[in-house]
Amino acid sequence: MPTTLITGASSGLGAEMARQLAARGHDLALCARRTDRLEQLREEVLAAHPGRRVELRALDVTDHEAVPAVVEDFRATFGHLDRVVVNAGLGKGAALGTGRADVNRETAMTNFVGALSQVEAAMAVFRAQEAGHLVVVSSMSAMRALPRSMTTYAATKVGAAFLAEGVRHELHGTPLARTVKVTVLYPGYIASETNDQVASSTPLMASTEKGVRAMVAAIEKQVDSACVPPLPWAPLSLVMKHAPLGVLKRLV
Repeated sequence: MPTTLITGASSGLGAEMARQLAARGHDLALCARRTDRLEQLREEVLAAHPGRRVELRALDVTDHEAVPAVVEDFRATFGHLDRVVVNAGLGKGAALGTGRADVNRETAMTNFVGALSQVEAAMAVFRAQEAGHLVVVSSMSAMRALPRSMTTYAATKVGAAFLAEGVRHELHGTPLARTVKVTVLYPGYIASETNDQVASSTPLMASTEKGVRAMVAAIEKQVDSACVPPLPWAPLSLVMKHAPLGVLKRLV
């Protein structure tokens, strides 16, 4: 069975990815800070799919020594990691210069520096195996700089996406490009803890199940990148990238 490691798997998109990938035949390596929720998720997955294997580890992705240790521990436990999904993240933020540098710094450390640690650890395994699939969960907010509480968050999601794109650029034209794949996902509004604050203010919110279904489909196809769900986010990505600032400001 393919083995997929998911960080930030205790809730939201990570937990639903675990459910849907298990249904598709994946064994799971799940990690997050909240191990009680991971235990509940494992029980749920195994009840629905008794043949699956689900291993758990506690992990705070801002503990940059722990990240490679946990990833390597999973690799040793399973003997192989087919995929690593860099999913753990925060949605906190405040307008720059308004006295909440602590919140922005926490988001930056988790979403970008934490992603860097995860990509480093995943690629170390994939280089040694000469095979693997790196998946980085970015955001539609990476399409264009955003104001107020979204400024730092959007910047971190650009950075996370560029880590993956840089790996793809490096591998292009080399033998590893045939066996090490890189996917960047750009989710729009999908119901999760991160999006709780906008759930009631937009008609564009997809359910967790529907949104993650689009994410999992893109992952299994090993596409280079995907806006998920494709509608309305693929066409909206063009608007976000190219609309005049005044128009964009009215949209966000």
